Amino acid sequence: MVGFLSLSLLSLLVGSAFSVTLPEREIVLDAPARTMEGWSYVDCGLPTDVVQIQSISLFPDPPKPGADLTITAVGTVNEVVEDGSYADVTVKLGLVKLLTKRFDICDEARAANASVQCPVEKGHYTVVQTVKLPKEIPQAKFSVSVRGYTVDEDDMLCLDLKVDFMRSPFPRIF
Repeated sequence: MVGFLSLSLLSLLVGSAFSVTLPEREIVLDAPARTMEGWSYVDCGLPTDVVQIQSISLFPDPPKPGADLTITAVGTVNEVVEDGSYADVTVKLGLVKLLTKRFDICDEARAANASVQCPVEKGHYTVVQTVKLPKEIPQAKFSVSVRGYTVDEDDMLCLDLKVDFMRSPFPRIF
């Protein structure tokens, strides 16, 4: 649950903290990185983490400033996620930190009226969350680091995201 709360939180944090998005089209590589047009993510967690992420997708893909972004995350929660679980989020533009903030996962889920609420029980989850991306997002490439922890300080989730809001000079053919 913490993991999926983390995923819900990720959706909320990315939307509210800065609005970083993940695309819907997914190309699975031999490496653990998942790359999509305009964004990518790496599950940097361990097999022992409370939340195991199977996939993350975005719509629209690529994300567009000023538009609604729907994030769908699929994963498994291996231990109950309780109140007090949190995520440390860092948003960077190149080497410059734009945001470093700790979010209480359960508080964020309650405030957003998310479909998954604390305590999150063990199980397989699909979390769908829609956030409004600010239209003021600059045309730049951002990186987002998310480290989630349980109330007992155990590793819950680790994600590294890259989002490219640069406009391509070439039109999409397909």
